[in-house]
Amino acid sequence: MAKAIKTWERSGGRSSFSKLTEGMKKPPPLRERISYTVYKLKMQNTRLQQAERRMTDHYNELFRKCTNAVMAKDNTRASMYANECAEVKKMCQTVVRSMFAIEQVILRLETIEEFGDIVVAMNPVAGVINTLRGSLAGIVPEVSYRLGEIGDQMNNMVMESGGVTTTTISVFSSSEEAERILNDANAIAEQRMKERFPALPSTEPPTLEGSS
Repeated sequence: MAKAIKTWERSGGRSSFSKLTEGMKKPPPLRERISYTVYKLKMQNTRLQQAERRMTDHYNELFRKCTNAVMAKDNTRASMYANECAEVKKMCQTVVRSMFAIEQVILRLETIEEFGDIVVAMNPVAGVINTLRGSLAGIVPEVSYRLGEIGDQMNNMVMESGGVTTTTISVFSSSEEAERILNDANAIAEQRMKERFPALPSTEPPTLEGSS
């Protein structure tokens, strides 16, 4: 009887320990987590592409109405549509800028080959993601929220890879690298705006020749 009790106690102890360790599983390897981060960033870029198409369609419709108002010499209405076009174009440029910046982040994450490179590669691009999160908050809130989650996960990976001291040392170079990525993305976005968005017709009434 005593032997049976001891056997049950040992069995119960193993069962309890097993249940405890089930909740203490190690996180996936960093490479796997980086790969999943890339996947989630690509999903957000797809959402941004959809938002860009919607904004472009909206701009073209407003542009048509603005042109019609100018032809009808309805300067008040033409000015209203022109202002709306300017706002949509500004938001669309922010979206396109974010798309190109995320593409740069994805490229850098995909080229990480060793864990020792994580701090060097992850630190600046995590800053880029956090910046984009703020700029998209009032334009594409869902993407902004998801980028916030991704940015937090990237920061955690840097910490877990032992990059606390390295982060402190390289904070200025990381900031410069993040700024460079954002500036490059902005330059590309500005060029796309010029190519895709036609210039608005003048909403100012013509000046009569010879008038003083």
